[in-house]
Amino acid sequence: MLPVLDLPCLAPEPYVLGLSALGIDTCVHAGFPSPAEELQAERIDVLRHIILHPQATYTLRVRGDSMRDEGIFDGDIILVDRAIKPRHGMTVVAVVDGAYTCKKLWLQGGRLKLQAANPAYEDIIPQDGQTIEVWGVVIASIKQFKT
Repeated sequence: MLPVLDLPCLAPEPYVLGLSALGIDTCVHAGFPSPAEELQAERIDVLRHIILHPQATYTLRVRGDSMRDEGIFDGDIILVDRAIKPRHGMTVVAVVDGAYTCKKLWLQGGRLKLQAANPAYEDIIPQDGQTIEVWGVVIASIKQFKT
């Protein structure tokens, strides 16, 4: 199980190797079902295909709906890679005056702002005396469906 950060936010947790699932050597159709014959299965590390820098990757649990239009919803777990250089247009985790936030990075001409992916929220534009650090780049969002 991945360690996750829940409110109140203290510090992100490092990714721990070992999340695996049963990989089945076949495709799944989203239309009409296809009979699965002779399924070949092997154990695979699911996150090995997503995470490039395990020692620099952290998990955080999302609270709020400011990134909903990017497909990141309240309760999702995001994977954040601190080894990736943040660039304009990337979804990032930033620390604004000591508080973690997930936003879209707008970076042009040496100017920075953090944009929400929900029109109900205003952009975060650095003010005099305000501390903003782009902490890491969001590489994935994990959703857990009710069972």
